[in-house]
Amino acid sequence: MNTAEAASIVNEFVHEDSSVSTPSISHSHVFDGLQIAIVLPCYNEGLAIRAVVKKFQQVVPSARVYVFDNRSSDNTASEARAAGAVVRHEPWPGKGNVVRRMFADIDADIYLMADGDGTYDADRAPAMIARLIEEQLDMVVGTRENVYENAHRAGHGFGNRLFNGLYRRLFGRLFTDIFSGYRVFSRRFVKTFPAVSAGFEIETEMSVHASQLRMPIVEMPTAYGARQEGSTSKLNTIRDGIRILLTFMLLLKEVRPAQFYGTIALVFVFVSIALGIPLLDTYIETGTVPRFPTAILATGLMLLAGISLMCGLILDSVARGRLEQKRIQYLLVSRFKNGQGGE
Repeated sequence: MNTAEAASIVNEFVHEDSSVSTPSISHSHVFDGLQIAIVLPCYNEGLAIRAVVKKFQQVVPSARVYVFDNRSSDNTASEARAAGAVVRHEPWPGKGNVVRRMFADIDADIYLMADGDGTYDADRAPAMIARLIEEQLDMVVGTRENVYENAHRAGHGFGNRLFNGLYRRLFGRLFTDIFSGYRVFSRRFVKTFPAVSAGFEIETEMSVHASQLRMPIVEMPTAYGARQEGSTSKLNTIRDGIRILLTFMLLLKEVRPAQFYGTIALVFVFVSIALGIPLLDTYIETGTVPRFPTAILATGLMLLAGISLMCGLILDSVARGRLEQKRIQYLLVSRFKNGQGGE
């Protein structure tokens, strides 16, 4: 598919507003020559998965829909299979483990990932795929409109705002909705993404991976609705919030060790100075050090600050070497199979 053809696709599907009408079957030719995989990680989504599969089959008829059942105790697998999806099972619990399996097992040109609960707008899929093709992107993120009003508890809404703001401060302002599970990927992204997270923090890892390698990505607004009646969210506000925060710290340590260890060193320096200044004043006035243990503690903290700073500088060199290797590996993989869409 050349650029002119892709541009015509975008003219058909991409509009300034977020409302996109459902394309008819006559549009099934627009992605000819590209294998599209729609991958749906699911855990106990038996109430909604059949409708979700049918909808994606309708709007992207040339795609193959895969449902990865993550140890569901309901009829998710049978409902997905009845709808015509390819059903596979992942025994390791957690969305991150499912994504790792999906990306490893499925070989396609374009991957569209969504949740199986029906909250994401499937009608938006053709426009997102077309945008990826036309602009030669590696990821398109469907940012959720009205996410706080439609489908989240108050704790979820607060956590979304908090972590999105924290992400922009730590890793850059590339993303405004790092927790969106509605994404389109190139093959190059999928086959170079390490996917080390186990749970819902996997979307954060995806965002950091794209930011670190300076991948071409865009965000597109999508409608976000309430879950199917009778279905419940799998998110736990406290537990998953803590896991995401720990993931932020771990990724910061791996991606920007100088900043991570430098911050620790700065804390040690401030505490050491706070403890040492009164001792220094006393020593200047009397020539004695009356609180010798405090002096030892202040000295030790300053030494720890120096060690932490040196660790950050050394690991920063290691991280730069790893980044170079990631970039080389990224460039070795074509954006699409058979070299289509390559630079």
